Amino acid sequence: MKSGAIKIQIEYKTGRKRERIVHIGTAHNELEQKLLEDKANKIINANQLAWELEEASGGVDMILEKAYSQTLWEALEYVYARIGFTRIEDEIFKQLVLCRIIEPTSKLDTIRVLDELGLSLPSHSGILRCMKQCNERDYRSLISKACMTNTTRSSLKLLLYDVTTLYFEAEKEDEYRKAGLSKERRLDPQIVVGLLVDRNGFPLEIMSFEGNKAEVKTILPVLEGFMKRYGQTGITVTADAAMMSATNISGLEKMGYNYIISSKMTRFPLEIDEYLQLPNNTLEDKQIFESKAIVSIDGKQVKRRCIYQYKEKRAKLDLRNIDKAVIKARNMVDSKKDYKRNQYFKITDGIKILDEELVAKHTKRAGIKGYITNLKIPAQEVIDGYHQLFEVERSFRMSKSDLKARPTFHYTRQAIEAHLTIVFAALAISRFIQNKTSVSIKRFLRTLTPIRTGLVTLEGKTYQIRPRITPEAAILLNNLRKT
Repeated sequence: MKSGAIKIQIEYKTGRKRERIVHIGTAHNELEQKLLEDKANKIINANQLAWELEEASGGVDMILEKAYSQTLWEALEYVYARIGFTRIEDEIFKQLVLCRIIEPTSKLDTIRVLDELGLSLPSHSGILRCMKQCNERDYRSLISKACMTNTTRSSLKLLLYDVTTLYFEAEKEDEYRKAGLSKERRLDPQIVVGLLVDRNGFPLEIMSFEGNKAEVKTILPVLEGFMKRYGQTGITVTADAAMMSATNISGLEKMGYNYIISSKMTRFPLEIDEYLQLPNNTLEDKQIFESKAIVSIDGKQVKRRCIYQYKEKRAKLDLRNIDKAVIKARNMVDSKKDYKRNQYFKITDGIKILDEELVAKHTKRAGIKGYITNLKIPAQEVIDGYHQLFEVERSFRMSKSDLKARPTFHYTRQAIEAHLTIVFAALAISRFIQNKTSVSIKRFLRTLTPIRTGLVTLEGKTYQIRPRITPEAAILLNNLRKT
């Protein structure tokens, strides 16, 4: 298994034909593996399950009933309640959310995960009913409101917005799952997901759109919903250049938002050009220039602040990428084979050429990035605020890798929306844990999962054996409970 655990199973075969598989349990350490292997051997040999603990019990037969990660489950339950998700009175929903963190799998396979945790098991119909109620009772709004109570006023001063795409291995599109511009460069049907987080990456809103929805058209619906729900003022929204449009800037200003949006550099900044024309002037690392950008607000042309910064590290990366693209373009010019898309390659009057003018233009502006804002704060604070966008990117990576956000097993919009609500809640818990403990959710799980509570039967009576809490686990648990 991905977590390093070992499944112990008995496979029954007739000749080469597999008749059935009996799952004995999952071992997380050598002792559990030995106990489960012994249990499997006893079943195979049709003997009573027992393991002789000669030294520990003086020759008394003890039976290990099960061992499970009670400490981990209780820690996750604590965070679930601490954030305020218990206002959703649905035990199965809680189980689906917490299992999404422990071992992201299909909804039905969650029953196996819960069984290994020694918990009460929902039925197949119970899970389906929970998924339906998730939408009917608008669990997502309850989750969003609970998340708002767990962020601070200073964290809410800067909101970060970004989008991603989740694809489906489906042959046909429908009204929701459509082919569009994919973040993963795939041609499959997909949906677009917009995520709004605070400055620390803690999720506040999530919304899905049709797969062919342009990124630039997603930010206003999300922010309009947020404003309608909470009516917050004095908030700055940060987004990348994909969200840059006159409509969006006008909409943000109408709603009373401040904003920091990466500027699309269609021309070389005049202020930088004039500076470089002076004798002995060269760009220095992190040098800042101020300018004005013309934006359209309700059809009126108005000036807004535009900040440019040059960074040597960015310039090296830009130039390296330009060189790679130029080499490919030259090969395409010299080759008679089919060619792929390249911005520096063009055909003029039937002749393949390298666009030297565009290469020179991009080379000149290498390392320069622009930011449009309506804030009257120091330029460096504007730049620092924009760079907080890595937090929403981190949340997206967590949801797509650790929580397996891609709705592999869902085909209808209702089921997909319910799945995203579960992922939204799981992401909030994961980010809460990460922010409180300063460790990744992967490390948190690796530390607590091996701490196993045992149930043993001795002379007809069942006893619970408390686990030994490691020093590292104790630190994590203490940090988690700090106010």
